[in-house]
Amino acid sequence: MMAEPSGSRRKKFLILGGMAAFVLSLFVFFSPWLGLAKHRFSHLPYFGHKETVVVERDGKPVIDTIYAQVPPFRFVDQFGRAFTDQDVEGKILVVDFFFTRCGTICPKMGVQMQQLQLKLDDSAFKDVVFLSHTVDPEHDTPDVLREYARKLQADSARWIFLTGDKADLYLQGSEGYLLAAREDVMAEGGFLHSEKFVLVDKDRHIRGYYDGTTMEGMNAVAADIKMLLKEEKIKRADAARARR
Repeated sequence: MMAEPSGSRRKKFLILGGMAAFVLSLFVFFSPWLGLAKHRFSHLPYFGHKETVVVERDGKPVIDTIYAQVPPFRFVDQFGRAFTDQDVEGKILVVDFFFTRCGTICPKMGVQMQQLQLKLDDSAFKDVVFLSHTVDPEHDTPDVLREYARKLQADSARWIFLTGDKADLYLQGSEGYLLAAREDVMAEGGFLHSEKFVLVDKDRHIRGYYDGTTMEGMNAVAADIKMLLKEEKIKRADAARARR
């Protein structure tokens, strides 16, 4: 028996390889509809104190975790109106602390928050609100904050500048958002505050900290907001299935 020419064998291998690649591509394309593939999804972490408890579900005891929540607050916005946690109920928050006379990190933070506002200027992010708290309330009156917001082209419906009682602001920073926020004679300008942006979910849990002075930090919080929205969508779908 004569041996098959090597060129003919090579042609057969190419044809078979092409057919295999085609079948594999069909499998990858249709597997999500066939339920053969599952997309991986990572939940954002929780920050702050947490407590493990035993609760009853469907008549059975199960172990659950209670995560720290940002406490209620009451401040004054750049228009002189009372502004409380109830005004952002059901919203995702991006929070920072600053003061208008700051000449170091605050201008950088303001620019990055402005860019974040523009980056998320879409109906998909309608539940995202930005809260900027002053650590210099004696100087940063509503009028001063309103002018500062105007220079940053802040959308007043989404980006709120807050002032109020000094002690309440500092306590909300340290105990609520776990950030440095206080007077400090050794700090430039007389005030010490963190450069971090804080991401807070709709249940008032802290889900992330980001460098508010860099574009990388701004892009990171934007990406995590998208993850948080997807996480909430999955939770709603799971709750709907559980009710059936």
